[in-house]
Amino acid sequence: MVAALPAAGRLVLAVSGGLDSMVMLDAVAHSVDSARLIVATFDHGTGPAASAATAFVGARTASLGIPCRLERAAGPLSSEASLREARWRFLAGVAAASDARVCTAHNRDDQVETVLMRILRGAGARGLAGLEAATDVVRPLLSHSRRDIAAYARARGLAWVEDPSNTARRYLRNRVRHELLPAMRRVHPSIDAELLAAGREAGAWRRRVEAFVEREIAVSVHGDRAALDVPADALCGRTANELRVLWPAIVARVGVALDRRGTDRLAAFVGSGRVGSRMPLSGGWEMVRGRARFELRRSHAPLHRRQPLSSGAVLGLWSFRSVDATTGDLWSASLPTRAALTVRSWQAGDTMVNAAAGRRRTVKHYLTRAGVTGAERRGWPVVLADEEIVWIPGVRRSDIATAGAGQPGLPFVCEYLSR
Repeated sequence: MVAALPAAGRLVLAVSGGLDSMVMLDAVAHSVDSARLIVATFDHGTGPAASAATAFVGARTASLGIPCRLERAAGPLSSEASLREARWRFLAGVAAASDARVCTAHNRDDQVETVLMRILRGAGARGLAGLEAATDVVRPLLSHSRRDIAAYARARGLAWVEDPSNTARRYLRNRVRHELLPAMRRVHPSIDAELLAAGREAGAWRRRVEAFVEREIAVSVHGDRAALDVPADALCGRTANELRVLWPAIVARVGVALDRRGTDRLAAFVGSGRVGSRMPLSGGWEMVRGRARFELRRSHAPLHRRQPLSSGAVLGLWSFRSVDATTGDLWSASLPTRAALTVRSWQAGDTMVNAAAGRRRTVKHYLTRAGVTGAERRGWPVVLADEEIVWIPGVRRSDIATAGAGQPGLPFVCEYLSR
């Protein structure tokens, strides 16, 4: 029954108690060493039936000797999107904690429904791939129909529970499953095969686009997929249609999904965005136009409070450590020994003495000249000796933070943790 299971590594089985997931649990449990398995079941908080289903799953996994993680929604969830988001947040957390891959019971009929729903919502080729899209999620039942799955369950004598919400017509998928598709099949019997073919072709197209981006666009992903940079010269000069194809594949590298409006706006932003301008995107992200790159960042980069500077100090994604000698570049500094050394995020209005010019300049001026703009600038560290900014890591040092200035110093280096 199961296919496409990884030969090694742990698996988090997403089990709801329904027919499909109980078949997956049984088939995988009899194919894979139980030491590699964890079951995760999520109570959506939709009523007693949902709670009973999670209890049923817990009992079954205990009988199989497989550990089970259970969680209940913190509050009422009504929309399909909120239910899905909460469930996937839980599954991703379990997988991350166990260094595992999520394994779901999606089947061939689910793919038919997904492609049709994407068509109804006006999705492009990328979206039409549906469950055929390349992903870390394992779907061992994807080539099997619900009829195949039901036959397996009968042959194995399996028990499962029916969630009443699976027939609730307030959910689009249920209306597609129980009303729209049966009506379409009556007048067009080959509709399932055609939708599956469309999904396969879209999936193949999507993989080709992603391979092109990997090969031709030097995308830099920072942190735990917390930010992304794209060289401006890799995008400027391309047509709007080319950009509409490339942008969704680029931003997907950090888990951002673009709708049609967001894709169109990003395509236009390449030609119209001035250096330092920004464009908000859904999900709390924004695109910032730097001098030489486009920067995808969270909309509100955190400001970090002032803290003592010592070896091992961490400020957001930046770390500091003492060394035997400076490295000679602007990522190191020889700091005064007779001052209280602290570090914090840049703040609007910060200034720094420019000894050569004999006057102060704003730190923003130096950051902008170095190409540090937008959300990235907001979280950039500055180092203070007493109350005076003496070092902007990677950008500028004052004379008293420069080795060889005629006074002893404490050599420090600053490193960006995500690079």
